[in-house]
Amino acid sequence: MDLKVCNLKVAIEEKEILHGITAEFSAGKRTAIIGPNGAGKSTLLKALAAINTNYEGTVLLDGQEIRQLSRKAIARKVGILPQGAAAPPDTTVQQLVDYGRFPYRSLFSRDVKADREVVEWAMEASHVDHLAHRQVQTLSGGERQRVFLAMVLAQQPQILLLDEPTTYLDIAHQLEVMDIVARLNRDYQMTVIMVLHDINHALQYADEIMIIKDGICRAQGLPKEVMTVKSLADTFGVKADVFTNSQGKTVLSPIALVK
Repeated sequence: MDLKVCNLKVAIEEKEILHGITAEFSAGKRTAIIGPNGAGKSTLLKALAAINTNYEGTVLLDGQEIRQLSRKAIARKVGILPQGAAAPPDTTVQQLVDYGRFPYRSLFSRDVKADREVVEWAMEASHVDHLAHRQVQTLSGGERQRVFLAMVLAQQPQILLLDEPTTYLDIAHQLEVMDIVARLNRDYQMTVIMVLHDINHALQYADEIMIIKDGICRAQGLPKEVMTVKSLADTFGVKADVFTNSQGKTVLSPIALVK
């Protein structure tokens, strides 16, 4: 399933945040979007998910302008895990994940068996099936993040959008979430577009990297070609050493500010 943007411009309170971005996200690949705070990364993600449809230009989902599709039709194809997701009080894990089935329900019909099977799959895929009857508010940060991921997976999307999915998690839980995402991509050919702050997560887990700065796409392509010592200096204003880790992955280690 193809997802493209052409000359995308987004303004918030009369301030233009995105300045004519044109990009194509490869189907079945993992794309990491990186850039400084305030660059427009989350704004782009919200346009891709049709959460914000107040934009100029086009967002094309399989060749169709996304604003022409119904909310349910979009949700069957595109799922988004935003920052700061919250659950209603006293909601159990299974109940929250079940909310993700809303695109497949109507006032008059519901396939209870199919819903149950998908919810069980989503919880298992996110490693939270053992927490099914726990209240979400009692869980750790890492557990909650995986539960919200399971809720998005219950939509059975073909495109998964993640907005800083590892923020506030410790190192182990960061790697667990990223490994789950990588497996979803590998096993189900799910297209993944993720905003990341950790440049080395982008290098390790992405097939492509997009760099956004000042509301403009500065580069998009293969990680080793796009994420370099020079681009790190240009984008974030930091110097870095570069080396290869034991897994054969390139690692950038920031060492100083560019003066």
